[in-house]
Amino acid sequence: MLPKTPTKGMRDFLPKEFALRQHILSTIQKTYESFGFNRIETPSVENLALLTSKQGGDNEKLIFKILKRGEKLENAATDDLCDLGLRYDLTVPLARFYANNVGQLPSVFKAIQMDNVWRADRPQRGRFRQFVQCDIDIIGEPSNLAETDLIIATTSALANLGFNDVTVRISDRRLLNALAEYCGFTEQQKPSVFIALDKLDKIGVVGVLQEVEAIAPGKSENFINFISIITASSNPFEACVEQLGSYLPEEVKNNLQEILYVTNNCIKNGKVVFDVTLVRGMGYYTGTIYEISVEGMTSSVGGGGRYDKMIGKITGNDVPACGFSIGFERIALLMQERGVTFQNNVGVAVLIDKKTDAKQLLDVQQACAHLRERGRVSVLRKIKNIAFQVKQLKESGYAEIYEYGNGSFRKFD
Repeated sequence: MLPKTPTKGMRDFLPKEFALRQHILSTIQKTYESFGFNRIETPSVENLALLTSKQGGDNEKLIFKILKRGEKLENAATDDLCDLGLRYDLTVPLARFYANNVGQLPSVFKAIQMDNVWRADRPQRGRFRQFVQCDIDIIGEPSNLAETDLIIATTSALANLGFNDVTVRISDRRLLNALAEYCGFTEQQKPSVFIALDKLDKIGVVGVLQEVEAIAPGKSENFINFISIITASSNPFEACVEQLGSYLPEEVKNNLQEILYVTNNCIKNGKVVFDVTLVRGMGYYTGTIYEISVEGMTSSVGGGGRYDKMIGKITGNDVPACGFSIGFERIALLMQERGVTFQNNVGVAVLIDKKTDAKQLLDVQQACAHLRERGRVSVLRKIKNIAFQVKQLKESGYAEIYEYGNGSFRKFD
């Protein structure tokens, strides 16, 4: 017997589930379009050299790789069997897309991407091996106009889906570098220290202290004390600025200050807060970083930041770029758990007898052709248990159900 269930980490979607997913995607896209973003699409498969260019962090370890084909495979060395892979996010392919099409794009390009990505991850609640990401990116805008636009657009999309309890946490990779220098970490130690800090929610202060001590003996206590002072403050941002002093560039301080001011005065369904412990795992971030959470989900439901150096690795010239990605699957899961449902547009069902002849079938199809100008119409053969059939059709969104017989239509009550 052939397998009938999807492979681990993949799913089938029933019509009701798919209708809700399409509703969510449509709502997000309409919101983003109202901010001037335009939808694009890139291939699911990219060159492995692009996907393993040390920009995707740990995700590069989770690539579904594709074997070479034909003679290329036969002649390949054992350590060089693959040349393609399924994309693990939408940002790296976007950089390639921009580099390839820059001559046909405006100087400031605002992109929407809503597509599947794949990671060979361990499946868990809200995490799958094939999943949809909803990304918006602004390429070519160096100022924090990009960050404010992205944050306001993303929170607006969630508001339009009924999420009125969002929190955006924000920081900056340059601030993290200033913190590392303040605590005396070397350039070689910084990445490992940031990885340890990123685990704070999972392993707690003691766990982070132990990991940092193993990385940089004698410097962990100063680091943890700094984090504790900032997180305990009633105004973490001002406390961080004061502690870091001259270590923190004025540009970084002003940038975060302005983003916090603008977004908190525009967002109606939540707040934007500074979080010194925010790291973000992707290796391509160069400046502002942020994550968004909603009530009911312990982990974030989206995130992003500025990646001004990524496109330059393809073209040779750096281009300012910034993005925000919604974790679609977690949003869909939360909406299902909250009992949200969505029906396709209201339709009409026409039931015909199994013995309907060609002339009668022609009459039905011609009549339904006119009805379809106003909406969804489905012609179906009657089953023995008509009451059950009518019940199922009503549950599927058919508001009007007719029976055809003897050249006329009869409506079911």
